[in-house]
Amino acid sequence: MNNSLLFNLSTYGLFLLALIQSAILAFGQVFLKIGLMKMEPFGWNAAFWRSALLNWQFALSGICFGGASLLWMYIIKKFPLSMAYPLVSLSYVFGLLAAAWIFHEDVNLNKWIGVALIVAGCFIISKP
Repeated sequence: MNNSLLFNLSTYGLFLLALIQSAILAFGQVFLKIGLMKMEPFGWNAAFWRSALLNWQFALSGICFGGASLLWMYIIKKFPLSMAYPLVSLSYVFGLLAAAWIFHEDVNLNKWIGVALIVAGCFIISKP
């Protein structure tokens, strides 16, 4: 195989891994928000800590963040940081989708345009 084809396969691999990492990160944010909505108001008391420690959504958010961090370590070890780091912005896309679909937040046209620009930028960055 020539080097150009290998680089393209590597670039597509980076893009796929960045998509997965960003999705896991966004899921972590979703579970964190749900978990926090179910927790007692913050306080240095037993009720708050019980609500935090027994909250499976809160725990799952930590697992998602840990998994996303491990995948991120693999990504930045294997790929150039100048290509990998801008692809982290894909998590904003997943976050906006979650805000609209899961939390039924109002997402106006400007936000959708911004997300489209992020996606376009990621494609531009990932080109050799």
